[in-house]
Amino acid sequence: MSPQGLWDQSEHPGIKQPRIATGSEQLNAVESSTYSRNREQVAPLFELRMPLMMALVLAVVFMGHSPNMAAPTGVTDDEAFDLENYSLNSEMDWENLDVNIYGDSYDYDDLDREIEVGTVAPDPPSAASLPTAEYHQEELTLPPAPVTLDFKGPGLFGPDTGVGMPSCLLCVCIGGSVYCDDTGLDQIPLLPKDTTHFSGRFNNIRHVKNTDFNYLNQLQSIDLTGNQISGMDEDVFLSLPQLHQLLLADNNLQSMPELPITMKYIDVRNNRLISNGVHSEGFKDMSQLEFLYLSDNKLDYIPVPLPLGLRVLHLQNNNIQILYEDSFCNSHDRHFTRRNLEDIRLDGNPLNIQLFPQAYVCLPRLPVGSH
Repeated sequence: MSPQGLWDQSEHPGIKQPRIATGSEQLNAVESSTYSRNREQVAPLFELRMPLMMALVLAVVFMGHSPNMAAPTGVTDDEAFDLENYSLNSEMDWENLDVNIYGDSYDYDDLDREIEVGTVAPDPPSAASLPTAEYHQEELTLPPAPVTLDFKGPGLFGPDTGVGMPSCLLCVCIGGSVYCDDTGLDQIPLLPKDTTHFSGRFNNIRHVKNTDFNYLNQLQSIDLTGNQISGMDEDVFLSLPQLHQLLLADNNLQSMPELPITMKYIDVRNNRLISNGVHSEGFKDMSQLEFLYLSDNKLDYIPVPLPLGLRVLHLQNNNIQILYEDSFCNSHDRHFTRRNLEDIRLDGNPLNIQLFPQAYVCLPRLPVGSH
């Protein structure tokens, strides 16, 4: 050993001499030991603040789209945040951390202004563009247009149809025919103007007015069989220029109104018709009349004169008691012959036809009746 008390390698060649640390090395060793102790103390705190730091980073990233949080012009996100050199292991002064180092401060006043602009309601329409209360009042109080019915002009319905219900909603309309049988009617319904045939059988009609068939210029046939008709206005049928068939059987008629001379077929069976209820010479001018049914009434005599074209005359079950020479023939012309009248029914009357041979000598066939 050397006098200085130091290790002499030459004296102990087989033993490695221990190295004595320099002052700098000793200082580094002390600092490393201190850092290790500080790291052990900081680690728990760092673990607690780690979620907060990550939330802050995420918030900064998501708010990067805001104009106030964007990086300065010409600076990229990597340069602004220095993500490449960022170390999670480095010490952070959390107490003095300035969040503004990652971007401009967020101006919440600007956000409020943007939201206010985006959610504001649209301007109300001007008063000039809105309908005024006066306008609505005028529109609601306008008087209805007057109803004018031009029955002589073109149109579908008959009188008063414009203010009532057309019969084709209640009845069956086929072409020009209107069928209102057994529908509970108590009056003639409103008929289309082009009606040619009307049937209102088996209803509760009691009276027929002279306006029921007004302006029905094409009406040719009326069938009111099986109603309770006891009266008719006198001129109810005279306004029908084409009427040729009238059926009034099974009603309560005591008299007949005046009929147009266009008649071809008349059926008034089973009523209460009396001789005074038939117009004197009411059938004389009906040159087209072929069928006349007056059975089951209360007639006292045959309604003469009869038209020459008559083919069928039914008078059974009345109160006829006498025949005259002019009932069927012409007393002033012994050669007169009524060739068309082939069917005469007088049965059921208090009459013996054998007592009046001169009454039917002009007929091609004898009447049917008691002998």
